[in-house]
Amino acid sequence: MRVVHYLNQFFGGLGGEDKAGAPLEVREGAVGPGLVLEQLLGSDAKVVMTLVCGDNYAVEKQEAMIALALEKIREARPDLFVAGPCFQAGRYGMAAGALCSTVQKTLGLPVVTGMSEENPGVDLYREPLYIIDSGTNAARMRDVLAKMANLAAKLVSKAEIGLPADEGYLTRGLIRDQFVEQTAAQRLVDMVLAKVKGEPFESEMVPTAFAPIPMPPALKDLSKAKVMLITDGGLVPKGNPDKIQGSAATRWGSYKIEGCDDLKAEDYEISHGGYDPQFVRQDPDRLVPLDAMRELEREGVIGKLHDEFISTSGLANPLSNTRRMGREMAERIKQLGVDAVILTST
Repeated sequence: MRVVHYLNQFFGGLGGEDKAGAPLEVREGAVGPGLVLEQLLGSDAKVVMTLVCGDNYAVEKQEAMIALALEKIREARPDLFVAGPCFQAGRYGMAAGALCSTVQKTLGLPVVTGMSEENPGVDLYREPLYIIDSGTNAARMRDVLAKMANLAAKLVSKAEIGLPADEGYLTRGLIRDQFVEQTAAQRLVDMVLAKVKGEPFESEMVPTAFAPIPMPPALKDLSKAKVMLITDGGLVPKGNPDKIQGSAATRWGSYKIEGCDDLKAEDYEISHGGYDPQFVRQDPDRLVPLDAMRELEREGVIGKLHDEFISTSGLANPLSNTRRMGREMAERIKQLGVDAVILTST
């Protein structure tokens, strides 16, 4: 079994965040976790090539990275492609998912990766891919690789793949037909009775869960507050300097408005595919109301409008990804000493 393995800059031994911009490089044989993977796959398997790429480069220049990776993978003539495991590293997971999905679709190869449930790559690629549940602790590397190796062997041999709980992969949101002894009504009543009695039971439909967000305290004096504008409507300067995607955006940008009282149509564009942007193109203040905020600032209703606004696209974005970007934005806002945010949408 010939295997090609993809790693990010950290697990590939290049370095940490200082090497996140490193372009794709090709190495012969197994590297880092690939040495363990090769061992777990058995004596008939060999990692013939390892692809290593920095997380920033892989996400920001994804098309170029994937095109070069496909070329090198074709040359290696593998029977299996493996990426990761990525654990909770979001950029790593998104790059690994995109690469696995393309390799599977374009080259027809079996692919396996591993991620934490919270990794944004899971929501983006859980349906087309088998993603082993890695959890968040990289110290479990060998255990995770063992599950990836077992599943990979089945995929290569075209053996039957069991349910997620049996094989260790994350649920894919697919429905399988299955013969059972009890009718749906009987199973439902049994679950309700178990719940009432405080006994364990397993629901057949797992609901989406949202963590409660506590209400922040109200501002005592808005006239002394520093206010910031944020939008998920995709307003960006001409040329989209941060390359914010119009759908399932992985990035956000911060743009200066110091000394400006009005957003000019010729200076901005929209990176968002979920609404008709013609009216915002005519007047960007309709989405990011700089003109109205300047009036409030002059009238003393607010203390000060911060001299930059934040923007991203909220279209078709996985929950885990928006949580990550939200945490990043919140950290930035705290550093700037902002007291309140007005979030505008489409």
